[in-house]
Amino acid sequence: MLFQNIAGIDWLVWIGVVAALMLLNEAARANKWVALLLFVGLPIILTIFVWPTTAGPDSSTGTWFHWVKVYSALAGCLGFMALRFSPKLQHNKWALIFPPAILAFNIMEAVIRDFQVAGLHGLVDGVVMNGGAWNIMNGIAGIINIITISGWFGIIISHDKQKDMIWPDQIWPWIIAYDVWNFAYVYNCVGDHSFYAGAALLISCTLAAFFVKKGSWLQARAQTLAFWMMFTMSYPAFVTDSQFSVQSTHSSAALMTVSALALAINVAVLVLHVYRIIKHRRNVLTDDIYAGTVAHDQVLADNTPADQQPAGLNLKK
Repeated sequence: MLFQNIAGIDWLVWIGVVAALMLLNEAARANKWVALLLFVGLPIILTIFVWPTTAGPDSSTGTWFHWVKVYSALAGCLGFMALRFSPKLQHNKWALIFPPAILAFNIMEAVIRDFQVAGLHGLVDGVVMNGGAWNIMNGIAGIINIITISGWFGIIISHDKQKDMIWPDQIWPWIIAYDVWNFAYVYNCVGDHSFYAGAALLISCTLAAFFVKKGSWLQARAQTLAFWMMFTMSYPAFVTDSQFSVQSTHSSAALMTVSALALAINVAVLVLHVYRIIKHRRNVLTDDIYAGTVAHDQVLADNTPADQQPAGLNLKK
């Protein structure tokens, strides 16, 4: 069992968290001024008046990781907005590498924390730790997840009013591998937060990318992560001490299972990644590894004017 008793009300709150994150993501997509208010104005107020009290040294969110995570997520949101609304940056190949780079940086932050937690046990920084080999396994899975990032220069901007940041080469196998790895990370390192900060948070951006705007997963991930981090640093008790909190079992068997699953799925994606590089003679940095697949080509076609689309796209029948 991953969690202790989950009441019906907890599931309703979980669904509410997913819905709220998706709605906030849509608000940030729809209007750049609303996005600036959410990603600049609100964090300034929270940094000055709220977080020094709620995310201090004795808080479960008072670690260096949480502070770095919230600001790196916000930096990602603002950087992505700059790409979305600046035609000059959209034609700068070095600016296009910013989204994959900050993604890799965020994954590596978590990998470092996983390795750190491997040697921790008991109550640490207000969080129950049960470190072990599973942390090392999942850290390796995170490194593989970075290695399998592809389409480093393939970011495009949609030609609709939202001007979404689209990553055609970030197809669903990689997203699933990331989701399982990240859930395992949260379960390993802040297990009592993982019902919401792991499962709900990941589901919110994945649903948005699969069913609302395909190809926009990284944009949705950054925005929902920023919203969640701002919320949990402001109200850390929600996931630890409130009536809606859901506690991890901290079972060694459960920890090993989720980390082993994350490692296995990421190894499978690595095999696919290497196979396509070799078979199609792709450059891992400059080429879209999954070009020619329906998952890649349909997203590219849906977000590129017809007269600018490359010939021979493999589209849905």
